[in-house]
Amino acid sequence: MTKTNTGRSISAWLLLLSTLIFPTLAFANEGSTMLTLAGIRLEFILFAATLLGVALFHNYTMWVSLSGLAAVLASKYLFLDDFSLALHLFGGEGHEGEWRVLLNLIGLLFGFAILAKHFEESELPKILPKYLPDDWKGGFVLLVMIFVISAFLDNIAAAMIGGAIAFVVFNKRVHVGYLAAIVAASNAGGSGSVVGDTTTTLMWIDGVNPLDVIHAYIAAGTALVLFGVVASFQQDKYQRIVKDAQIGVVVEWKKLGIVALILVCAIYTNYAFDFPALGVWAAILLGAFIVKTPWDELKNAFGGTVFLIGLVSCASLMPVDELPKASWVTTFFLGFVSAVFDNIPLTKLCLEQGGYDWGVLAYAVGFGGSMLWFGSSAGVALSNMYPEARSAVNWLRHGWHVAAAYVIGFFVLLALSGWTPHAPHKAAQENIVKQETIIKPNAS
Repeated sequence: MTKTNTGRSISAWLLLLSTLIFPTLAFANEGSTMLTLAGIRLEFILFAATLLGVALFHNYTMWVSLSGLAAVLASKYLFLDDFSLALHLFGGEGHEGEWRVLLNLIGLLFGFAILAKHFEESELPKILPKYLPDDWKGGFVLLVMIFVISAFLDNIAAAMIGGAIAFVVFNKRVHVGYLAAIVAASNAGGSGSVVGDTTTTLMWIDGVNPLDVIHAYIAAGTALVLFGVVASFQQDKYQRIVKDAQIGVVVEWKKLGIVALILVCAIYTNYAFDFPALGVWAAILLGAFIVKTPWDELKNAFGGTVFLIGLVSCASLMPVDELPKASWVTTFFLGFVSAVFDNIPLTKLCLEQGGYDWGVLAYAVGFGGSMLWFGSSAGVALSNMYPEARSAVNWLRHGWHVAAAYVIGFFVLLALSGWTPHAPHKAAQENIVKQETIIKPNAS
């Protein structure tokens, strides 16, 4: 109760401050242009303040996120006459709208919380110590499993399954550095597969050939070895893996079957409709007729889900109209940007711009978010299970190996594969259409 009241107090003060300051600024700012301070647009300043608030008040991230969103929206309505939240959310006249991304994210975060609980209650994690090595290598093998799973599943699901297994095999004591490694393994595993991560799926839908991102695994595999070994030693020193499986454990195959059904339906609806959350919830509701569904997990996932939706919404409202010229240098720094800025609008912008090496970009924006706990949806989902992960300071302090692995993996990829930018695929497609249009009349 105290924590909730404190969070509300922080939000109330932030909103009151915005209410007092914005009208004065609006009066001083003539015209329908956004106010800039030291050459920086106000929305970016507010977004930066929100991220700082998340880092400082990690126990109240939901309230900070909502306050930041309210402040950004207030600035839009006060300074921009043509801003429309409805248009931003639902689209119109060449603008797709953000509703699909937000609704899908909500469905996945809540749905995979139930999936993780089903997996835990299936009792399968309790027999895994029988098959995992007894020392630090057991932790490393688990990270490899998460990496492989994420190649064909959503990275949120891979992180949640990995977190559920770690909770059991490490006797409920999981090091923050190892939690960072779980998130990093799930994001790295999806970076080279168009069905393993939202960003790569977005590239695929937009017309990028799936084979053009697969070389991201050169960097992702290198990074996995680097952060995986360090994190496994951290975890082994903090809490060694359970040596022997519990005696008399009976696997609940019905619950495990529901887990499998959820994953299969998520893959199918992701491929067929670009909406994996639809399949997740269809399977959960169907499974409710077969086994008892842990609906209480929705309450546990509420705070983290609202936080991420608020942060993603803030990021989507940023006026990122253009990026520097496509190059490996730009792509390298985009990895760090994606740790604090939602990688979906970043990826969209890169697709519009074109001229990137799609595999290098997929690794950068996919894996880069692992450097902070709120930098990817997988990190936020895992923090619902492990609240101690919600500290940017501790994440950076104990999960330093993730950032180091990102840098080394990136340059290993450049050394082995080079920077091979692809021609802007949209321009190429338009040229093909024009050529076909010209040829057809001549042929007749």
